Amino acid sequence: MSTRTEELARFREIVATDGWDATWKEQVTPWEAWGGREIQPPLRDIIESDRVEWPRQGQALVPGCGRGNDARFIAASLGLKVTGIDISPTAVEAAQQETPHENVSFRVGDFFAPTDEQFDLIYDYTFFVALPPSMRPEWGRQMAKLVKTGGFLITLVFPLDPQVDFGPPFFVRPNHYEEVLGSVWEKVIDEVPAVSSATHIDRERIVVWKRL
Repeated sequence: MSTRTEELARFREIVATDGWDATWKEQVTPWEAWGGREIQPPLRDIIESDRVEWPRQGQALVPGCGRGNDARFIAASLGLKVTGIDISPTAVEAAQQETPHENVSFRVGDFFAPTDEQFDLIYDYTFFVALPPSMRPEWGRQMAKLVKTGGFLITLVFPLDPQVDFGPPFFVRPNHYEEVLGSVWEKVIDEVPAVSSATHIDRERIVVWKRL
């Protein structure tokens, strides 16, 4: 069994028995070993391109933010005030210790908690696949509540691996997002990224949605 497979098996065992915070405390975070500490090339490419008229003021959210690299990148690139949330206090502490950015804040939080907050942009990378499939309809309902009319949802769909009946990450295909988002969204971009990190080649798709 490969080291990567062993690490993923250990990660799943920890999540199942002790929860997400324990994976951070024990430093069993396989997504970081697979390029998770870097900005994923598809996100960088789509944000820096002129293909979408991104908001240049307002609020953005990164659920399951981990160390917060994506949140800092979005803030620096678009000038938005970005909130990163994670259910792991250890992850949030790690995010706060990284290079600070004046437009970024991090907090321990539950994405599904009732709130009056709304955002101009939300970025989901591996948050969707971390959820048991039974929770995906609620994910779709919450996204519809959280994104303002005219706002954007960026979904980097990964990993597009053969089907399994366990996780996380749980089996995913791009249409799984569409099924739970419903008719209140317009798909703006849906494509295989032009560039991917070495561990993501042929295993991801980027889809951008606009809230109607």
